[in-house]
Amino acid sequence: MIMKIQPRRKTPGVAIGPVLLGGGHPVVIQSMTDTPTANVEKTLRQVIELIEAGSEMVRLTVNDDDAARAVPGIVKALRGQGYTAPIIGDFHFNGHTLLAKHPDCARFLDKYRINPGNVGRGQRHDENFTRIVKIAVEHNKPVRIGVNWGSLDQEMLTALMDQNAKLKNPRDAKEVAYKAMIQSALSSAELAQKCGLKKDQIVISVKMSVLQDMVTVYSLLVKECDYALHLGLTEAGSDVQGIASSAAALAILLQQGIGDTIRISLTPQPNVSRTKEVEACKHLLQSMGLRYFAPSVTSCPGCGRTTSDYFQYLARDINEHIQRNMPGWKKRYPGVERLKIAVMGCVVNGPGESRHADIGISLPGASEKPIAPVYADGKQLTILKGGHIKEEFIHLLEDYLRKKFVAKNLR
Repeated sequence: MIMKIQPRRKTPGVAIGPVLLGGGHPVVIQSMTDTPTANVEKTLRQVIELIEAGSEMVRLTVNDDDAARAVPGIVKALRGQGYTAPIIGDFHFNGHTLLAKHPDCARFLDKYRINPGNVGRGQRHDENFTRIVKIAVEHNKPVRIGVNWGSLDQEMLTALMDQNAKLKNPRDAKEVAYKAMIQSALSSAELAQKCGLKKDQIVISVKMSVLQDMVTVYSLLVKECDYALHLGLTEAGSDVQGIASSAAALAILLQQGIGDTIRISLTPQPNVSRTKEVEACKHLLQSMGLRYFAPSVTSCPGCGRTTSDYFQYLARDINEHIQRNMPGWKKRYPGVERLKIAVMGCVVNGPGESRHADIGISLPGASEKPIAPVYADGKQLTILKGGHIKEEFIHLLEDYLRKKFVAKNLR
């Protein structure tokens, strides 16, 4: 049986500034700054970095008066420089007071994120939540109702646990927690609609930190609603751990047609750009064939046959060449992001992978002749040798692009 990605769930299309998510639109990538929002210069710089890396929505922490006052200036500066990506305000505990106190902040943000577990207790919960939603309605802003396991509504969870304990056959505590996550999201969405927010202005997330829990709760959620969904594994970890865990969790759901917008949340590493989580999202979507951002490079992992490290440097140099040239290539060669390039290290898989790619090179392994055949569209194009293989292959690549896309545009 051939495994295929399931058709995307039918959800209302949510307009967030110029970005459309759900409703059959491509999966949208988002990220979040980790700068103090009140530091306008630093936050603005990071927002631009994230947008230029490919984040199509960027979320800011709005946690106090200084942050709320900074939002209009940040958004004005972005728009003044031509950046149109929606800016989202992330509110916890005091969003109802900040949005009311700072109407310009409410007006300049493109979407509000509310965590129903952090808006208040008892009667205050619904009052505070309602105040935020009514401000969203007043300014015609969409809202993400973001339920997190780490900040789940404890009153709701306790009530459900008490009910469960009275059953003849009580459910596992984890099942009750799943139910609480879903109930928190859906009851909040229902209350938001009663306050005037439209269904196509609501996005829901139910994020957990354990992969199997997160996949389970989203799989249960989609059986009960058709709201647009944001996917993410919260507190995923850093570097390889965070990328692997998040990619695995998101891929399982995306494969089932679940999810309209994603974030891979990574613990920041010293001196490592925040944009790494955006790059991880792009690679995930492209590897699944859901979206394409740049030509993909199939490269050799190396083994005992590849005693030379030349193929490693060539693969790196080709990737860097792509990154540098993509802005110009996109304009000159529409569709270039679907191109497949191979950089292989020996005769075992080199010729085969190179033939399967649009254009590829098979470098010699140990004890092989010091020649590097180049293939284009499944046929051998030429053989390279000597000390300038990299420069010659890049020249062949550029020539291939010109010929391929000129011919395509003439058809």
